Amino acid sequence: MPTPYDQLLDATIEHLQHLKEQGVRHVPVQAQTLAVLAQGRGPAVAVSAARSVPTNLPIAAPVPIRSTPIAPVQPVAFTAAVTHVAAPKVAIDPQVKAAAMQELRERALACVTCEHLANSRKNVVFGVGDINASLMFVGEAPGAEEDAQGEPFVGAAGQLLTRIIQTMGLSRQTVYIANILKCRPDTLDQASGNRKPTADEMSACIPYLHSQIDLIQPKVLVALGATAVEGLLGKTEGITRLRGKWQTYRGVPLMPTFHPSYLLRNQALSEKRKVWEDMLAVMEHLGMNISEKQQGYFLKG
Repeated sequence: MPTPYDQLLDATIEHLQHLKEQGVRHVPVQAQTLAVLAQGRGPAVAVSAARSVPTNLPIAAPVPIRSTPIAPVQPVAFTAAVTHVAAPKVAIDPQVKAAAMQELRERALACVTCEHLANSRKNVVFGVGDINASLMFVGEAPGAEEDAQGEPFVGAAGQLLTRIIQTMGLSRQTVYIANILKCRPDTLDQASGNRKPTADEMSACIPYLHSQIDLIQPKVLVALGATAVEGLLGKTEGITRLRGKWQTYRGVPLMPTFHPSYLLRNQALSEKRKVWEDMLAVMEHLGMNISEKQQGYFLKG
C-alpha cells in the first residue's frame, strides 16, 4: 500500500509531466518544500522535517523539469478518457495534507498554461471550504463575480448553492467547492456574461482538480451542471438524463445534478424537487440524518 508520501509524490510527478507536455520548462518551488521532500519517504519524517525548516526562507531558484522520468510512474494523459484513475485511498497526515494543498494552491495562482485566460483573469479561483470535507461540489468555471472575488460560487447561483448546502444541514465551511477551470473563460472584455470552457481548457486545468480530490478524499462528489459532468466524465448525453444517477469519478461516488443557475432560470417546483432529491440521495449516502421536514421540501401540498 503506497504511503501518503508516495501518493503525493506520484500526483506531483503526473502534474509535472503534464506541464512538460504543455511546454513548461521551469516551475517555482519553495525552499521549504524541497527540504521536506529531501528528507525521506515517510509522512512522520516529512512532518518532522517541515517543523525544523524555517518558514521565512526565500523562494528557491526555478527547478528544471527533468527530461527523464523522476520515478517509474506510468505517464497519464489528462483527458476525459482517463479521469476515472484515482490515487489510492491512504490516510494523509493532516499537516502533510495542509502543506500539499497550500503548495498546490500556490502553483495554481501562478499558472499561465492557458495564456489567454491568464491574461484576462483578475483572480485564480482555486477553491474554498474544508480540505477534510466528506462532500465536494464541482462546477465548470468561475463567472465574473467569482473572478472578481477569487472565490467559487459567490454570484446569484452561488448564493442559491449556499442555501441548498445549508438546507442539507451543512455550510460552505464544512464542504469543499471548486471548479474544473480555475480561471474565468475570457469573454472579450465583457464584464458580465459567461462562455462554456473548451475541452482543451478543461484538459489543461483538470490536474489541479484531480490533486484537490486526491488530497481531500471526499466520500461524495456532486457535479453541478452539464458542462461539469462532460468535463469530468466525458459524457455528453445531457444533464437531464444523467442527473440523479450515481456515477464514479476517481474512485469517489459522484452525483450529477442541475447547476443552480438552471433553477434560477426555471422556478418550477418540480425542478427544484429534482435537485433536492439528488441532495437527499447524497445525504443518505453520507449517513446523515434526514428529517421529515427535509424529506418534504418542494413537494406539492
